[in-house]
Amino acid sequence: MLSRTAFLTKLGKYRRELDMAHRFFTLLTLAASLTILGLAAAGSPAAFAETIGISRQGSPETGPERPRTGQTKEVVEARFGTALAVRGPVGDPPITIWDYPGYTVYFEYNHVIHTVLKPAQ
Repeated sequence: MLSRTAFLTKLGKYRRELDMAHRFFTLLTLAASLTILGLAAAGSPAAFAETIGISRQGSPETGPERPRTGQTKEVVEARFGTALAVRGPVGDPPITIWDYPGYTVYFEYNHVIHTVLKPAQ
């Protein structure tokens, strides 16, 4: 059997451990709450604002005539002339980029995959 002094010593040690555990979980809860609040504030519309310009891509039927998907490099060059600049081919599959005054044409291998209008100035 424990003496009264030994019992009180063990009881004091147990209370200190319990107090430390209580402090730890209190701080952990506080940290989690602040993290959640921080993430919520970061994702709110008031926290970030971005201006997005309106694209003028439109459908192929509207706007300037430009190369269409599937056309070959030879057809594009014959119809629209020589590009101002040619970049590539780069990557696999090889992508080549032809720049024209109002748009940029992207080729995969030898065929048009996309034509992008340049921003209005």
